[in-house]
Formats: sequence, C-alpha cells, structure tokens
Amino acid sequence: MPNSTSDAATPEESDDRSSSPASKLTFALIGNPNTGKSTLFNALAGMKARVGNYPGVTVEKKIGSFQYQNCEIELIDLPGTYSLSPRTADEMVSVRVLLGLQEQAEAPNAVVCIVDATHLQRHLYLFSQLLDLGIPAILVLNMWDEVQKQKIEIDVKKFEQRLGVPVVAACARSGLGIDELKEKMLALFEKHDSENRPDSKPAHLELFPENFQQARSEISQVIQSRADQQIPEYLAERLLLDINGETEREILNGDESIAETLRSKREELKQNGCPIPAIEPRVRYGWAREMLEGIIQQPELPAEHRGNSLDRWLTHRFWGPAFFAVVMLLMFQAIYTWAGPLMGGIEFAQDKLSGLIIGAMAPGAFRSLLTDGIVGGVGSVVVFLPQILILFLFIAVLEDCGYMSRAAFLMDRIMTKVGLSGKAFVPMISSFACAVPGIMAARTIEDRKERFVTILVAPLMSCSARLPVYLLMINAFIPKESIFWGLVSLQAFVLFSFYLLGVLVAIPVAWILKKTWFKGEVAPFVMELPNFKWPSLRVVFYRVWDRGRSFLKQAGTLIFLTTIIVWAAGYFPGDRSELNQVMTLLESESLSEDEIAREIFEQRSRELSSQLLNSSFLGTAGHFIEPAVEPLGWDWRIGMGAIASFPAREVIIGTLGTIYSLGGDVDEEDAGLMEKMHSARKADGTPVYNIPVALSVMVFFALCAQCGATLMVMRQETNSWKWPLFSFVYMTTLAYLGALATYQIGIALLPVV
Repeated sequence: MPNSTSDAATPEESDDRSSSPASKLTFALIGNPNTGKSTLFNALAGMKARVGNYPGVTVEKKIGSFQYQNCEIELIDLPGTYSLSPRTADEMVSVRVLLGLQEQAEAPNAVVCIVDATHLQRHLYLFSQLLDLGIPAILVLNMWDEVQKQKIEIDVKKFEQRLGVPVVAACARSGLGIDELKEKMLALFEKHDSENRPDSKPAHLELFPENFQQARSEISQVIQSRADQQIPEYLAERLLLDINGETEREILNGDESIAETLRSKREELKQNGCPIPAIEPRVRYGWAREMLEGIIQQPELPAEHRGNSLDRWLTHRFWGPAFFAVVMLLMFQAIYTWAGPLMGGIEFAQDKLSGLIIGAMAPGAFRSLLTDGIVGGVGSVVVFLPQILILFLFIAVLEDCGYMSRAAFLMDRIMTKVGLSGKAFVPMISSFACAVPGIMAARTIEDRKERFVTILVAPLMSCSARLPVYLLMINAFIPKESIFWGLVSLQAFVLFSFYLLGVLVAIPVAWILKKTWFKGEVAPFVMELPNFKWPSLRVVFYRVWDRGRSFLKQAGTLIFLTTIIVWAAGYFPGDRSELNQVMTLLESESLSEDEIAREIFEQRSRELSSQLLNSSFLGTAGHFIEPAVEPLGWDWRIGMGAIASFPAREVIIGTLGTIYSLGGDVDEEDAGLMEKMHSARKADGTPVYNIPVALSVMVFFALCAQCGATLMVMRQETNSWKWPLFSFVYMTTLAYLGALATYQIGIALLPVV
C-alpha cells in the first residue's frame, strides 16, 4: 500500500518553485459517471481543451492544460467508468493511457481520481484499482456541499494518512478546493519525482490472497516465454479476473495454449477458495470498509432529501413516464420550433452576405462559388448550431440537476426489448428534430455496441429536413378528405404515418444489428441515481460550448466540403455566357421600371438555369440513374433531385424549382411548383407524378441516408468511414426497396390514367 503522505506546500516552497525553470506535468482524470469529473476538468483547464479521438477507437481524447507556479500541468480527461475492467477496445483505452501504452497519448505522471463524497465506499472500488497501477495518485472528495448538507462528517486528514495519498475535499461546481488541488498536484512531485527518485513510486496495493498473486506471476511468465512479450503486472491481474474481457482478446490474440493455462489457473484458484471473478469485489469492498472505519460518521437519522420524495413521483410507473413525456415534448418543441427564429436569422445573414457579393461582382463561376458554394456551405454548417446548442442545453441541464439518470431508468424497460438501454432514448427522440445533434447525444452511452447501434438507427427518425418533402407531396397529391368518420384529415394521417414509419423500421433494424454485427448481451444497466441539485450555469455553459465547438471543428469542415462538391457538380460543365448576360441585365437599373421586359428576362434566366442544370454533371447523373429509378415511378428529374439533395434533404424542393424553370427559391407551399408537377409529362405523354409516385418519393426520403451532415457527424462520432458508408448503403437499400414496393403496390391498387 502507498505509505507516503503529501501535504500542501509551504509559502517558502512555493517561492522556490516559482523561481525554478518551467516544467511540465501530466495528470489523468478519472472517476465514476456523475461524480463531477468533467466539471472538475473545466474548472482546472477552462475552455482551453483539445478534442480528438484515440487511433482505432471511438473514445474521445480530451486534453487541457493550465499554468501553476511556473509549471505547465496537462490534463487527460478519461471516460467516466465504474471500474478498470475493460470489456471493449474503447474501455481498454483508459487502462492503456494510465499504463503509458496508448498510441498518441503521453504517459501521465500521476492520476487524479474524483469520487462522490456522499457514496465513498462504493466509489473507492475504482480507486483501489488505480492504486494497483502503482502510479502517484490524488483522491478528490467531490460534492462536498452535499456532504455538509447531509450532515456527514469525514475526517479528511485522518483519511489521507490512512490511504497514504493526498486527499482533497472539493466542490467542482463552486470552485471549492480547486486551489488546494492544484497545490497538491504540484507538491506530489516533490516527494514522487520519477526521474530523480525512481524508488519513490507508491507500491502496488496488494489486496488479493497469496495464491492469486502467485498465479498472476506465473501467467505473466507464461506469456513472456510463449508469446515473447512482457506485460505490466496490472494486465496480468486483469487477465485472471476478466473472463472473456478485452485484455484476453488483446494479449492472448487467439493463442489457445496460453488460454488453456489461464483457464487452468482460474479453476485452481476456485478450488483453493479464490473464485474468479467474485474474489475482486470481495477484497476491494472489504478494503474500502477498512479504510473508512472511524473516518466517516453518518447522522443517526439521515437528512430528508427532497430527492427522496421527488423520486417517488419521477420513477413512478405512471407519473414517471407522464412527466418524462412532458420533458421530452418541451425539448422536442425547443429543438423543432424555438430554433426556428435563430436558424431564420442565420439564413437571413447568409442571404444578405450573398446579396452583397452579388452586388459587388459580375455573374460568373467565381461569384457562384462564393455565394452558392462557400457562403452556402458555411451556412449549411452554421444553420445546425441552434438545434445542436438547444439540445445540449437541455441535456446539460437535465444531467447536472440529476434528472437524466431517472429518465434513462424509466425508458430502460422499453428499449431493452430491441437490445438497447434507456440511455438510447434521448438520442433517438432528439433525431426527430435533427439526426446531427441526436447522433452527438449518443455520447452519453458508455457501451460501445449500444452506442453504435443507436447511431446507426437514429437517422431513421424523420427529422425536420424531411418535412418540406412530405408537405410538398402531400399538399400536391393527397386528397383533402377526411377519414375515420370525418374525425381525421387524410393529409394529416399520411404525415403522421411517415413519422411513424421511421420508428417502425428502426425497431427490427436495431434488433438485427444487435443479433449480427453487434452481437452480445445487452450491457447491464448500471447507473447511479445522483442527488438532485440546481444546475450550475458554468457547468451547463461549458458543456454546451464544448459540443458546439466540437461540431463546428470536426463535422463542419466535412459538411462544408460536401456542399462545395455538390455545387460544382450542378455548375459544371456548360456555357453560361448567355445566362451571365441575362443576369447582368436583370441586375442593372435599365429594367427597373419595365416590369414586362423584366418578367421576360427572368423567365429566360430560369429556362437557361434549367437547361444548364440538365446538362451539368448532376443532370448527367440523373439521366444515368433513370433506368434504376423508373421502377419507383420516377423520371430522371426526380432522380437528379434526390442526388442534389445529398447535402440536405430539403434541397430537392429548390432543385425541382430550377428543373421546372421556376427558380431555386421556391418552397414546399409554392402553388406554381405544384402546378408544374401536376402538368409534367414523360416522353410517352403519361404524367410524371401521381399518388403512388408521391408516396414512393416520401418513403424513399423517409428511409434513405440522404443527408451529408448526418454521415459526416457519424464519421466524427465513430472515428471511422466504415460506419457512415455502412449506414448509407443499408439505408439507401431500405429506401429503394420501400419505394419500389410502395409504387408497385400503389399502381396495382390505385391505377392512374
């Protein structure tokens, strides 16, 4: 057991450090979920954090730093975890970082473990595993305000002496204890300097019986002799304890002879009264009880928490889901409606900037690149920000006040039926507004398989971008009749059906994914219900800021690039000299008073734009795929509109407006566009559109992955191009087959002359 103590430095020591050469120390931050780890990280590093991904996994790499006493201290924020028993490659990252084995990650000099001071015995389980690593550690007793509120007495000094490591009482939300923590982080290295005093590292915390220690040593020797690799003692320990865990997969690498030795050692330990894995919680919780003996005094009658009475309502079988439905409705309303004015403001600014460019430059490729490509591309990124920020504002408030854990608990029973947990519900419901923030919200799901399944099915929810497509087709082709004895509008029923379609398809898709690529048991739903508290404005701000910045920096660049590519495909090739001349004339003052001439030239401009789009790379692609989309009831124009809408689904409205010489600024309620669609004819004189075609288009857009932003965010969140490509292929296949069946059945049931 570590046997050194660490006290705050004296003023004289601080003065000596401030005059010494600048140095750098690296600390890893780790703790159970809901212990305030991220809040502590932000309190130390502020908003100066660098975010990325570790190579080959989806774990987010979050690194921050701050200056203290002429020393630069770097922080590595590790994912929240209940133990260092890795079950997946993502969970293995934390162990590898702490052991200094992770690629593209600096080995930490020490670790700061954050625990909830009101649940010390339970949270010391993780801390005991950290002490097994043998690196310097500091224990932070966070949520000290709750300790005082509940009248719990903890002898911090005595606890520090007993543990042999620095202990800090803190409240990261208010800043209590932050300065003391900084001082102890620096003071730690005056007694544990790895370069000058290599023998000063704390000893391993030996809790297991002697026969286990002997077996661990033998396993390590076997691996070294047979696999020709030397592994840290902690990984040898995990090999014995974690049956079918990630340590086995990574170290054994299919070596059956070592696996057989491992099974033999486990059976031998079991016969000698050391059952695997039951021995670990037995010894670790026993150690925790021993460490806390005489350290913590609970009040004879626990303080009455409003959370106790609130939980009786919020987790009630009936009232709990009812309250949760109200919360989700409010959040959905905020994302779907409240973001509207902000998004409108962004689009207004985008139009104004484009107008300034148009007023300052003559028509041409460069002006089109600036207005339609660059300004349009930046706008297509920034326009998502209001929805993303509002969603994460709600999530941050619900998490910080303690309600999010209750919501996940409520939904777990329902979500488990399709192989997911309650934590998947918020990302799914958020995707009805926009799949981009919905996919980002899946970060709250610790289990990798469940998180990936949630990400892959979230785009099936009908987002707000699909609504213009639905409204155009419904208003143009679905009769304005009533059904169900006149109680329900047929148009409203069709709209509701398409929102329901995504949910109904997502259920079997999630089930299939869990039975195939992400096969395995549903991860145990382990979630501690934190105490209720008022959300911290600083914590909420940091979380919203972090998510918004991450989106702009990582996904935004890819969305922008996609928009530029689609613009180029619709602009080139083609001789635009006549169109540029017409546009120059329209923008001059010579036609300002001649309305008839102006209308003639505007019509000519729309006709030329339609012709050029037809002959562009995009138009060529539309003609190329026409044989493939004909069974869906489509012609090349609908096919081209589907391709053009890849950056955003609603783009098909403007594309159809351009195709039918109405201009690209039409919307889903434009009567002229509906009239053109009604009168459109194929080469054989038959109508292009009818009810089966309209339904076919809506089914396709309901199920396809026709959104570049969604795929780019999926790439960001999975740290791989494999899953966006997989999502695009499976959703496009579903969409095609669904549209095909809809049209063919529709034609059989609703023949159109």
